[in-house]
Amino acid sequence: MAGRFAPRPTRTTVRGGHVAVPSAGVPRQATAPGRQRTWVPDGPLDLGLVLGPLRRGPGDPTFRATPDGSVWRAGRTPLGPGTLRVFARGREVCGQAWGPGAEWLLEQLPDLLGAADDPSLFVPRHRLLALTHHRRPGLRLTRTGLVLESLIPSILEQKVTTVEAYAAWRTLVRKYGEPAPGPVPVRMYVMPAPRTWALIPSWDWHRAGVDDKRAATVLRAVRVAARLEEAVRMPPAAARERLELVSGIGPWTSAETVQRSHGAADAVTIGDLHLPGIVGFALAGDRHADDAAMLRLLEPYAGQRHRAARLILLSGRVPPRRAPRMPIGDIGRL
Repeated sequence: MAGRFAPRPTRTTVRGGHVAVPSAGVPRQATAPGRQRTWVPDGPLDLGLVLGPLRRGPGDPTFRATPDGSVWRAGRTPLGPGTLRVFARGREVCGQAWGPGAEWLLEQLPDLLGAADDPSLFVPRHRLLALTHHRRPGLRLTRTGLVLESLIPSILEQKVTTVEAYAAWRTLVRKYGEPAPGPVPVRMYVMPAPRTWALIPSWDWHRAGVDDKRAATVLRAVRVAARLEEAVRMPPAAARERLELVSGIGPWTSAETVQRSHGAADAVTIGDLHLPGIVGFALAGDRHADDAAMLRLLEPYAGQRHRAARLILLSGRVPPRRAPRMPIGDIGRL
């Protein structure tokens, strides 16, 4: 069945890291020359699935998927800000980069596209996962090599709806970030430097809808930014331990971070409001499963539990809604 149809994106599949990237057959816009690199993956590669988890909402000012089949990312690298454009050309994947961080972004391109990930290690034990794995052959786990760019938005997502968290990320990055270098298709921004995060006044956190607890956690994290970035060279378990030394960063936040910074295939998210029920319903028909039940169900996938959870989300099999959505607050109006 693989390739016979394109599964429709749903709220759940979007959370699983699905971003619609138009077909590469659409003519591409002309771009000013930048540094370039071409890489040939050793198997199928779906840019929307691989890079989708890096997008923090449809209006993320650091991420764009354009009609010409390109994915654009603006990031703060160890060498400075940079913009990366990625697009497929036949079996090749092409990267173009601009700004002081261009060379670093192109050097990391294969890891960003899942070169360090090995999907063959995943052995489906449930029919649903076998079918979804078969239908999504281009799924690879990205490894950005950057900790803070995944940690800060994960902190903003603690204990609130994704709508609130995405709005806070957009507001703060647009106001305190810097314009992305290069011929970006729309106005894009590089997230603020650690020093800039530390100088954001309390009233702007409030206006962005970020409560004092999450703001304080971000401030504690950026004060030790260099030590946290060192964690990218550690195994995922050790990296999570280092992140959790910062007060306010727990298992949920550390897992969400290393899934992106390290491409950690086994970093299953614990403490999530919805994920245990989704996994329980998909694998055992138990919509009321808790974290312990979820971990028992994912036990056969030890070493690949995050990939298994992503495939469940991408399958779209979720329990029917029985209660109103969680209300969206706006502390900025208080």
